[in-house]
Amino acid sequence: MSFGFVAYHYPKSEYVEEFVDRCHQVCEVLTRQQGFLRAEVWVTPEGDAVVTTGAFESPQAFQGAFAAVGRECPEVVVFDERELKPRQVHTLLSRQQ
Repeated sequence: MSFGFVAYHYPKSEYVEEFVDRCHQVCEVLTRQQGFLRAEVWVTPEGDAVVTTGAFESPQAFQGAFAAVGRECPEVVVFDERELKPRQVHTLLSRQQ
């Protein structure tokens, strides 16, 4: 069973592209972590949210990968004045047959 996440980020309109770049930086770190399966960066058609998705082999792989992100690029995961409201992060368990 794989472990995933969906995260909704709400940057101010003038920071959407910068925020997309920040999310890609996180993805670059994630790809080097053990247990990583995939990650993607999306933007809503209205441009009001950046949505990131990802999958890992286990919850432990997820936790380890994001610990690495915190060590390698802490400045890109900090909530700051460029965002309109707090991020919403939902974790998921695969139910594939």
